[in-house]
Amino acid sequence: MHNPVNEAAPAHSKRLGRELAMEFLFACESKQELPGAAEFDLFLESVKEEFALDDNRVTRRAREYAVRLYETVGCEQEKIDAAISRHCRNWDFDRLSGVDRNIMRVAVAEMIAFPEVPAVVSIDEAVGIARDFSGVEAGNFINGVLNSIKDSVIRNNGN
Repeated sequence: MHNPVNEAAPAHSKRLGRELAMEFLFACESKQELPGAAEFDLFLESVKEEFALDDNRVTRRAREYAVRLYETVGCEQEKIDAAISRHCRNWDFDRLSGVDRNIMRVAVAEMIAFPEVPAVVSIDEAVGIARDFSGVEAGNFINGVLNSIKDSVIRNNGN
């Protein structure tokens, strides 16, 4: 697991929220569990303990943002996965690493359901997270896939 409090740690709650949502979704997928509030609370407590995260405004906002993201992925996963699969040219969706798949799920969820966040921001953040968690090549791949998705995404008008 990535240390969210290292020197390259995100300074804002949305970046930390994106990372937490991705890591939580990855953990649930690895355990073949459905993401839920109780599981997320346990996950967050373990992360806070492991990395000595303070219970401050940034952490609380990150938690709220992560919950919104993983709930959106849960509600829209079929649509999200179909979009990713369609745009992964010459690459089978099931062959994607779990980390890369969940980074893209979070970004596409944000593109769909967070109209206040420009799609290019979602893509840039996903690329940065991919480079931190998966490497430069993964970041480049994710950038290409998400850029091809962004123009085809229909945003929800809600939150």
